[in-house]
Amino acid sequence: MKFFVDTAEVADIRSLAAAGLVDGVTTNPSLVAKSGRDFKEVIAEICAITPGPVSAEVTATDAAGMIAEGKVLRAIAPNVAVKVPLTEAGLVACRTLAGEGAMVNVTLCFSPAQALLAAKAGATFISPFVGRLDDISTDGMRLIADIVQIYRNYPALKTEVLVASVRHPIHLIEAAKMGAHVATLPPNVIRMLLKHPLTDRGLEAFLADWQKTGQSIL
Repeated sequence: MKFFVDTAEVADIRSLAAAGLVDGVTTNPSLVAKSGRDFKEVIAEICAITPGPVSAEVTATDAAGMIAEGKVLRAIAPNVAVKVPLTEAGLVACRTLAGEGAMVNVTLCFSPAQALLAAKAGATFISPFVGRLDDISTDGMRLIADIVQIYRNYPALKTEVLVASVRHPIHLIEAAKMGAHVATLPPNVIRMLLKHPLTDRGLEAFLADWQKTGQSIL
């Protein structure tokens, strides 16, 4: 499973990339706004950190506007994936941009039917939002299972399932068991994956025993 980092904070991306935990990055206007920086500069800097796909979202709502913005975003770096919403206009933009060789991430997916439409439009990635479905008492992971099953039934569909709105490690593990291709995770959730009390206690015991020897490796 590929790990994308869902953030526009460059320091977090650099830190996680150093540990080999970044296969790509997803951003959106809200995340960039939180960073307080220029949108295009942030995208360019992130693209220089990772060779993997970096999703940059359009802000237009009409197909022509999305296509025009997508072309501008693609010009920033070759690993930009243009992110468009799952609307009719977004699918028109997806089909056009994908036909021109762009990677396209179709976002805000909340149903298997929407995911099937995005794949038919040529999406590189489909982004189903599991956490937001959980928020309204709907099983977000059921959506992932359904999309993965549908895509497997039709090998001609090459769209990858990019699990989004991941709130905790259980979302990630369940998605991985289902066979989702990618998960995009906030930095704090990636770091949650590292934590286990037995790891901490074991390391503490090893270091205490080592200290008793009075030795040094260096």
